[in-house]
Amino acid sequence: MRIGLLGGTGPEGKGLALRFAAAGAQVVIGSRLGERAGAAAGECNARLASPLIRGTTNEEMLAESEIVFLAVPFGQAVAALVAYRDCFRSGTILVDVTVPMRFTDGLPAYAQPEAGSGAELVARHVPPGVSVVAAFKEIPAHALAEVETPLDCDALVCGDSREARDAVMAAAGLIPSLRPLDAGPLKMASVIERMTVLAVYLNRRYRRRGARFRVQGI
Repeated sequence: MRIGLLGGTGPEGKGLALRFAAAGAQVVIGSRLGERAGAAAGECNARLASPLIRGTTNEEMLAESEIVFLAVPFGQAVAALVAYRDCFRSGTILVDVTVPMRFTDGLPAYAQPEAGSGAELVARHVPPGVSVVAAFKEIPAHALAEVETPLDCDALVCGDSREARDAVMAAAGLIPSLRPLDAGPLKMASVIERMTVLAVYLNRRYRRRGARFRVQGI
């Protein structure tokens, strides 16, 4: 399985790259600048003590990846999709990990888009033949990057294509101690994004960094 990261040089992208590469997936970090992607890949490979991750331009990454994670900040998501719209292959699965959030007086709040959720807004800007799945939104980037520490949480996955959800759940299932759960159609993303805002609040309230979720009874 080849996993790509669109704009993958930030904390979220590198955290995902580390987890998936450590689980045995082929990972390609994409960036507007190939040199920057190469540097991020080198940093991650040094952490893993193995050359498992490659860095290249976003264009080249999109040409060869089956599952692509949108790892830019939410405010840059639409612009990135517009810029690389013609580079997506038909059949690609785009995994949106972004969350529309703002801070007021130091407190996080959900900035709900008119589309209903960040993932639904993303889905409006992908070319035909690309399926959008929302996943990994509620898992902190720094927790992903700490590959030596088990995640011990669930990954809530939603999307309008059952086949695309299943593929992303299979990818998430490669990561030890992470349990993927089918959270239904893409409209459920607004619930998951709100959960992320709650996790950020809890981290600040209790001076922690790793708040994440585990569903009991399933």
